[in-house]
Amino acid sequence: MKVTFLGTGTSQGVPVIGCACEVCKSLDFRDKRFRSSIHFEINGKSLVVDTGPDFRSQMLRQDIKRLDAVLFTHEHKDHTAGLDDIRPFNFSQQMDIPIFGREQVLDQIRREFSYIFSSKKYPGVPQVETILIDEEPFTFEGITITPIPVVHYKLPVLGFRIGDFTYITDANHIPESSIDLVRGSEIVVLNALQRTSHISHFTLEEAIEMAEVLGGKKTYFTHISHKLGLHSEVEKELPEGIFLAHDGLQLSLP
Repeated sequence: MKVTFLGTGTSQGVPVIGCACEVCKSLDFRDKRFRSSIHFEINGKSLVVDTGPDFRSQMLRQDIKRLDAVLFTHEHKDHTAGLDDIRPFNFSQQMDIPIFGREQVLDQIRREFSYIFSSKKYPGVPQVETILIDEEPFTFEGITITPIPVVHYKLPVLGFRIGDFTYITDANHIPESSIDLVRGSEIVVLNALQRTSHISHFTLEEAIEMAEVLGGKKTYFTHISHKLGLHSEVEKELPEGIFLAHDGLQLSLP
């Protein structure tokens, strides 16, 4: 399995219009972040988690030529707004793209992209197959995917575990039952927005504490705001086995 971070940022990330902070002015490519998303290449299949506003640029940058399915963590626009850009994959693969999400996620997608689901479709609109999921494990083309329920302020969000890799974004609380689902992961990805307290995201300190609880052999932080600081400086502060992810980072697992 190969995993690629398509984006590790947030709508509070870089570049920020009018911001003159050291991160926004940084020339380090690791400080330039698209909205958070991740790509799995496993058993010959290509899966993406979330299609944010940067989806098209992310897929072009990583030269990803096939898309077999999309998993949605939740319904916020910074995780869904790029759905329209699956249409080139419809054209090239001549197939509907399965999209997996909770009921409230799929309902919101149906409202915001109503033209996709119209009974009289305009030629060329994206073609999708909506697949309802809940908190139970499911399979796609022989790949077992385990949803990890977490909380984003008061909003339920799903992380996902595939094999020994767990991906969690947009959370500030992980229930004990979900912690049990994550334990044993070789690699855990967790959101770490900024240093100061936030209503719906883990801070850097909280993310470090949670990483230790989850017990992954390696932990990578994502959904990073420009407020966190320079990549090169923050990494020096992190405990052994914990890293900042960056756009384009690739990891391989058995």
